[in-house]
Amino acid sequence: MTGAAGHTTNVVPHESAAKHVTGEAVYVDDILVSGELLVGRVVTSPHAHAKILSFDLGAARAVPGVHAVLSSRDIPGVNDMGPVVHDEVCLAADRVFCVGQAVFLIAAESAEQCRAAERLIHVVYEPLAPILTLADAIAQGTLLGPPASIVRGDAASAIRKAPHRFSGELETGAQEHWYLESQVALCVPGEGKELQVYSSSQHPSETQALVASVLGIGKHDVVVEVRRMGGAFGGKETQANHTACWTALLARASGRPVKIRLFRDDDMIMTGKRHRFLSRYEAGFDDRGMLLGLSAELHCDGGCATDLTFAILQRAMLHIDNTYFIPDITVVGKAYRTNLPSNTAFRGFGGPQGMAVVEQVIDRVARTLGLDAAEVRRRNFYGTDSRNVTHYGQTVERNHLPLLFDRLTASSGYAKRRADAGIFNASHEFVKRGIALTPVKFGISFTTSFLNQAGALVLIYKDGTILVNHGGTEMGQGLHTKMQQIAAREFGVSLDRVKVNATNTAKVPNTSATAASAGSDLNGMAVKNAADILKARIAEAIAPVLTGGNTSDPTRPEDILFEKNSIVDGRHAGRSISFADAMPVMQRLQVSLSASGFYKTPGIGWDSVKGTGKPFFYFAFGMAVTEAELDLLTGRHTILRADILYDVGESLNPQIDLGQIEGGFVQGLGWCTTEEIKWDDKGNLLTHSPDTYKIPSVQDIPREFYTALLDNVPNPGTIHSSKAVAEPPFMLALSAWLAIKDALSAASNHTKEPEFSLPATNEVILLSLEKLKAR
Repeated sequence: MTGAAGHTTNVVPHESAAKHVTGEAVYVDDILVSGELLVGRVVTSPHAHAKILSFDLGAARAVPGVHAVLSSRDIPGVNDMGPVVHDEVCLAADRVFCVGQAVFLIAAESAEQCRAAERLIHVVYEPLAPILTLADAIAQGTLLGPPASIVRGDAASAIRKAPHRFSGELETGAQEHWYLESQVALCVPGEGKELQVYSSSQHPSETQALVASVLGIGKHDVVVEVRRMGGAFGGKETQANHTACWTALLARASGRPVKIRLFRDDDMIMTGKRHRFLSRYEAGFDDRGMLLGLSAELHCDGGCATDLTFAILQRAMLHIDNTYFIPDITVVGKAYRTNLPSNTAFRGFGGPQGMAVVEQVIDRVARTLGLDAAEVRRRNFYGTDSRNVTHYGQTVERNHLPLLFDRLTASSGYAKRRADAGIFNASHEFVKRGIALTPVKFGISFTTSFLNQAGALVLIYKDGTILVNHGGTEMGQGLHTKMQQIAAREFGVSLDRVKVNATNTAKVPNTSATAASAGSDLNGMAVKNAADILKARIAEAIAPVLTGGNTSDPTRPEDILFEKNSIVDGRHAGRSISFADAMPVMQRLQVSLSASGFYKTPGIGWDSVKGTGKPFFYFAFGMAVTEAELDLLTGRHTILRADILYDVGESLNPQIDLGQIEGGFVQGLGWCTTEEIKWDDKGNLLTHSPDTYKIPSVQDIPREFYTALLDNVPNPGTIHSSKAVAEPPFMLALSAWLAIKDALSAASNHTKEPEFSLPATNEVILLSLEKLKAR
């Protein structure tokens, strides 16, 4: 069940919804190309760590139908595709650093010919000892870079003086993105050095830059286009670049169009995951459960290359507080290199790993003192007038946590259900129930401050239709739908008069990734800026037209309104012209009907060295109550009910926002419960297909699911007073993880602290139960 109380916007469906269900939506793999199209294949390393002593490609190149077989020696430009730190080669040269690392590329007329050529490639490797666990990386000190820290006060002293204290560690696991559309790119050569790249990428400008770099050509020769993606979740922010670069190299070498679409198993083997974390903490608190001091050390597995690891680790450190004021705190972050595929962005971008630590701490505080965990959370919330500054120095403004707590505990019946769970547990020996409330406070903006910018190009045609180009990408989240709505609202026209074009680097250059939950905020303001420019031009030119012969009381440009598919004089009734009729007039008057819009987020700045500043434009808030039932004999859990209340400001599209909230929660539920990734002792991924990797199914979602939007809380300074939605709901699934832990704790009548990790698989639950019994 869903609700959007107070949000009266008409229901606007996703702009591609009908195309999705009819199969008309065109993805990269659906694009029609001439009979010249070649199939691309990536030949990867079978070793987690090895030297390449020699190789022979002669026999492979001689296979009929094969048009190119490439090694690192055939790269005309720079053999690197690291997005930030240049430590990730496009093709392995003299050493491989993970199973699945690209070593050779093949282009042929069929997939069968590619496989035949691959079988004829002769490579001699010298295996080396790999580092495959985070514990081994920590022991061997394989740091990707220097540790980072954020410090406020004296945590060690506060903990030492606290009436109560404890320490512990928490493991949070990796997670596969499992986008429905696997990594794919199509490259079509043009005149001279020109190359058209169709990519399933969240970051077309970065894809353009890296393709140009590996080919040794200018960015102006590379056009990247993204119509839509079949899901991404961060997995296509940087790692879509790989497939595009490989495809581009084959297209350049063969002179023909080439497409690479990774097979699901290969995609899972070759690509990075959510970063594994091993977090160690020590906390001090008083008799009321108030946190007095927290010291945390976050260790994360970056994989074999840097990718976005430092930004992800930084966001984990920034969100170690979640919604809680901690007067004295020290958090240290360390990233390690292992011989696994380079880990990368994933929904939440480090936020979940950081928040899991403090939610574990709060949960332990409540159990230690025999208090209700929800009440301990409420007591520790950031305040509105005091206790309202984060550990990095940003004031928490427009804090809706108290409002969310009061409304959600009432609407979910939390207190009664907590009592009912206790009654149920007292009468059931082998089945227990648990309930948990967890909040989220998530900072919205790229922490790399200069990335908080966006561009748009808006075109109005003579028939009054409008074409919107912007730098964001559509991955199913409804960004294009919201941009269509913003443009229609700004011009006062119906939605059918506005179309949002495919994202194209030849239309809007130098864009940031569609990430950090900022897609609507940034691109929406850029579209509005372009619309404002056009409206000002139109108003100046149309005012004399509406004045007509009434020169004694003319229509002024500032009187012009755009509404109901018309342009009207707001002061004089009867002076109006339809928007469609006005556009031919504008052309005759030689008024430009295209405009570039731009936006940069104001008032933010962050010193990552000092660990202080205002990295976020605002905070998104949400809260969830989840109830779980646990079978103590099998470790199997059932999510009985989830209640979510989320703050979206003034929603741009309530139905899309509700869908994002529910989808994010369920994806988070997978990370917290069933999605376990395992490698063997040689670095081979064991969970590389749907039959070995368990994402949530319809059986795993809450049996009762209630989602609502907080009403009457506009967010000033953003596009139409809205707030971001994409990532924060993911972290609300921590309520399910802690509800399972609460049910497990009931096995000891809540007198003992369960040893718990994430995901809470059946195995983790049963092992934890055995340890509880042993104690």
